[in-house]
Amino acid sequence: MPIRVPKELPAIKVLEKEKIFVMDEDRAMHQDIRPLEILILNLMPKKDETEVQLLRLLSNTPLQINVEFLHMSSHETKNTSSDHLTRFYYQFKEVKEKFYDGLIITGAPIERIPFEEVDYWEELQEIFKWSTSHVFSTFHICWGAQAGLYHHHKIDKYFLDQKLTGIYAHDVLTPTWSILKGFDDVFFAPHSRYTGVKRRDIEESEELEILVESQEAGLFLVGNKNNRAFYAMGHLEYDRETLQQEFERDQLKGIHPNLPTNYFPNDNTSEVPQLRWHMAASLLFSNWVNYAVYQNTPYDLSTLLGEEK
Repeated sequence: MPIRVPKELPAIKVLEKEKIFVMDEDRAMHQDIRPLEILILNLMPKKDETEVQLLRLLSNTPLQINVEFLHMSSHETKNTSSDHLTRFYYQFKEVKEKFYDGLIITGAPIERIPFEEVDYWEELQEIFKWSTSHVFSTFHICWGAQAGLYHHHKIDKYFLDQKLTGIYAHDVLTPTWSILKGFDDVFFAPHSRYTGVKRRDIEESEELEILVESQEAGLFLVGNKNNRAFYAMGHLEYDRETLQQEFERDQLKGIHPNLPTNYFPNDNTSEVPQLRWHMAASLLFSNWVNYAVYQNTPYDLSTLLGEEK
């Protein structure tokens, strides 16, 4: 089944070339079913790339999904045109009275900035608070996961000795959780960050459980025991070349980045990186949509009002 997006969103052309079924608004109006309502808070600089990555993953489900995009009105976006934001994105004030089955909060390349010093932190806190009564299940990614843990559970991030970047093996610790249904005991996933979350801080929370962990990269997936919030520290949504682009970008900036671990064949930057994580990415997001969202969300979303995660 398709994902439903605005008719002229540029991501549609990319997804159609990949034979991914995308339904525009006109065609979707003739579907007599209740689609899932998913909101994506896109905090990444190159929003069009993240749109393609997340829409690709959300398409791997037999359910019809209405997707809307949200950006921070308190932050000036430099890498995405104002025209694109105006045509395809909402501001929080425009959606705050609505209800959603699911919310995805992306990462942002600002890990080294204290949360309170992020220019849109106040607005983001308002969204976090709103989500507890207007969203059934929220999926947080990388910095979005760290920010969510800090806001909802007072769990702070810590600085790593150096940037964690590369492809790492991960162990599934809780295979009985529905979001991990069908996973092998070990899978690969990308990481790209300067900060992390400590295991003992998660263990001290009565509401959270560690679901997936890497011996090299640390925590990967944390779940709220009520199944309504998930925190992924890595970037399963990344494309094959994303880490390469980040590495080359940092080189141009004179940062002298470390080579991404387990990424380039033979550590040779002229060779094409192997894609080893998209199967896990597709399964994780389809499980989230099916089991955490669709199987449990109320038909009348307005009944979420007053509930807490």
